Amino acid sequence: MITVRNVSKKYGKHKAVDNISFKIEKGEIIGLLGPNGAGKSTTMNMITGFIEPTSGEIEINGYNISKKPKKAKKYIGYMPEGVPLYKDMTVKEFVTYMAELKGVKKDKIKESVDKTLQDTWLQNVKKVLIRNLSKGYKQRVSMAGALVGDPEILILDEPTVGLDPKQIIEIRNLIKKLGKDHTLIISSHILSEISQICEKVIIINKGQLVAIDTPEHLEGMVNVENAVNIVVEDKENKMAKLKLKDVKQITLIKENEDSTKEYKIIPEPNKEIRNTLFADLAKENITIFELKKTEASLEDAFIDIIKKNEQEKEKQKQEEIEQEKKKKEEKEKLKAEKKTKKENKNKNTKKKKGGNK
Repeated sequence: MITVRNVSKKYGKHKAVDNISFKIEKGEIIGLLGPNGAGKSTTMNMITGFIEPTSGEIEINGYNISKKPKKAKKYIGYMPEGVPLYKDMTVKEFVTYMAELKGVKKDKIKESVDKTLQDTWLQNVKKVLIRNLSKGYKQRVSMAGALVGDPEILILDEPTVGLDPKQIIEIRNLIKKLGKDHTLIISSHILSEISQICEKVIIINKGQLVAIDTPEHLEGMVNVENAVNIVVEDKENKMAKLKLKDVKQITLIKENEDSTKEYKIIPEPNKEIRNTLFADLAKENITIFELKKTEASLEDAFIDIIKKNEQEKEKQKQEEIEQEKKKKEEKEKLKAEKKTKKENKNKNTKKKKGGNK
């Protein structure tokens, strides 16, 4: 469906994207991750044909986005971060306008717009001016603009940025619904969201591709400390002073509104304490509401991958500096040898001339 082959993007001497390659198959839901300035938005803009790569090729369903942009773009619906909306239009007017821009046939526009408003749950506000909508609804309107015309590929850049928890859940549910019938590329800084929605993630750091894998596999590669998170009701506050067998440390994480407390318990090395915790805490009249072993999250995996990539780059940089230093030393040595050779030659020439006299 989407093929990115040896793609780079330069701005002067700066490489925003550096020779990346990957494939996205039809029906996949992909998370595009990376720190700020990593090249995510640049990559999305190149895939959509908004900007051209300096080198390399991007194909959308077999069409080169640079050579056959009209044919390639028919497959794409793009929601950029902070998409500009025409706030003096009603929701329906804006979505209709987007359908016209995309070249939807006139006799199909009404049907396409109505379907899109239904799919994005905007029917109840279709006659409302966009300026009067909440931010959550504006995000839905942005998504409707990308979705109208029913493109096979949807590219969403930070679709939940700036939303409150309720609005995030609404947009997340909408994305899951759209994922049943579309190929999706989603960029987000909320990694728990990506982990829940996406089948695969692509991680970019400083313009370079550093990982392509499933969230589950990436999470499984991270080494996490052997610890247990536990939520308890501890009316007499015994947990803070408690001495438990094979337990190295007990740390309060937070106090909940229902008066329960969450603790992190770190056992001694190579010790399993979950089997005995229930009995030990029951003796102290402490009720356990929740107990689970600490697991790696996608955020842990992301931080670990970026850290390792930075270390590898630093190592390469140091090696390059050492090589450059070595070359310089060899050059200086060669220069000194030539100078000595020349001086010796001049001395020998003077001696010969003196001998002839």
